[in-house]
Amino acid sequence: MGIPAPAAGFLFYNIAMSFAVIMVIGWLYVTILVAATEPTVVAGLISFLFYGALPCGLILYFAGSKVRRQRRRYQEKMAERAKQDPLP
Repeated sequence: MGIPAPAAGFLFYNIAMSFAVIMVIGWLYVTILVAATEPTVVAGLISFLFYGALPCGLILYFAGSKVRRQRRRYQEKMAERAKQDPLP
């Protein structure tokens, strides 16, 4: 029986993540337009991947690090509490 993780709500809210999502949406829009103007499909895919998807993935990863850290602490706390207070 695993430890229940809390729903993504106020407990794991990270203001940086909401700004990061807005930035990512805007940047992906720009890179899609840039990729569409490339002369070949391969060049468009490469420019979208390296100018769009990779930087956006890194931004979302770093913006979500606080949430992951909080979730890990919560799960450790719940595991410690389960060791101290076993269920009947």
